[in-house]
Amino acid sequence: MQQHSTLGREVDIDRFWQDVQTQARIGALPEGGLGRLALDESDIEARLWLIEQAASLGASAFHDPIGNLYLRREGRSPELPPLLIGSHMDSQPRGGIYDGALGVIAGLAVLRTLHEQDITLECPVEVVSWTNEEGARFAPGTPGSAWFAGVRDIAAIMASRDDAGVSFEQALAPCLEAMEARGSTKRETPFSPSAYLELHIEQGPVLDAGQLPACVVVGIQGVNWYRFRLQGRANHAGTTPMDMRRDAVMGAHALIRELENCVNRRGSQVRFTIGKFSVAPDSINTIADEVSFTVDLRHPDGSVLAAIDDDFAALAATHWQGCPATLERLSSIAPVTFDSAILASLEQKLETYATKAPRLVSGAFHDAIHLANLCPAAMLFVACRDGISHHPDEHVEKDDAAVAVRTLTDTVLELAQG
Repeated sequence: MQQHSTLGREVDIDRFWQDVQTQARIGALPEGGLGRLALDESDIEARLWLIEQAASLGASAFHDPIGNLYLRREGRSPELPPLLIGSHMDSQPRGGIYDGALGVIAGLAVLRTLHEQDITLECPVEVVSWTNEEGARFAPGTPGSAWFAGVRDIAAIMASRDDAGVSFEQALAPCLEAMEARGSTKRETPFSPSAYLELHIEQGPVLDAGQLPACVVVGIQGVNWYRFRLQGRANHAGTTPMDMRRDAVMGAHALIRELENCVNRRGSQVRFTIGKFSVAPDSINTIADEVSFTVDLRHPDGSVLAAIDDDFAALAATHWQGCPATLERLSSIAPVTFDSAILASLEQKLETYATKAPRLVSGAFHDAIHLANLCPAAMLFVACRDGISHHPDEHVEKDDAAVAVRTLTDTVLELAQG
């Protein structure tokens, strides 16, 4: 068959959408949405389903020591580095069915189209499902792609534990065993792809508000994760005078107020979130002697993140309501800008199927943030209703997703031929 530049028109969108709905039943919650945490039984089941789909398309399955799963369609020159398409299949505890999974199934649709149209490209094409992108079970997130890109040590990842005390290594073992039993072959070391493409829902309201189906993503803002701890002194709530207390909750309240003032001085692009807050001894009539809370800090400019980091360190070096504070840096991922040539190609292909859309910077981090430092990389966003994500109400229109999948397919054709 002639390999024309609009191969995207040949994508079987009904089959693509059927696959999206099929994967959504693996780990489905009774009240709707998805609860497919990294390396749990449903995550393993989803991987095995992907391996089965790959086999039906004449593709091979591979996995690496961290559990990343690759589905490979061979090229005319198998020695060339593969073009990689990816995202993730794990979800939040009460997440939606499109976050991450839409990108993996879009990659599967590309493989299916190449198979059905009997097209072999010059270089191999691989679809990857990265391990634990969300970080909902094992924090921090994106360890699969971070290890692949050489920015995280595998021993530290393996030692991380979930809330039940299960280590990543313990949870990974049955997953690797199941994938091997289903026909996946182990790869011991990472490789350098020729390029990386990722399709993902926007997780924001811009496209939906503008009634735009999709857009290209020019980069991802950086994200720092922190844990603050304040040490107070426990005592009786009824007998201790207010001016003689070292109340860790009141200290945390004062510190949080100053942290908020600090980030507000840096402009409206800063994203500052306290996601976890714990109190000990957690008794209604006892003054708290310890408080810990996490901070998720994001900004597209690395210098701004560095300046706020300095401010946070200075604030943690003092006492708050008589309570000393400490600061633990949990994770730091620098902002990235995607490859300009691939962005131009994606944008050109997108305009074949939809109205020109503004370019966006991703506020959420994705596996592409690590791949962009390894090879040319870029992303596509698909509109999601009201910008809702990480929630069962997450919703994507089939027609909007179709625009992005067709665009992705045409771009793969161009990149893998050159």
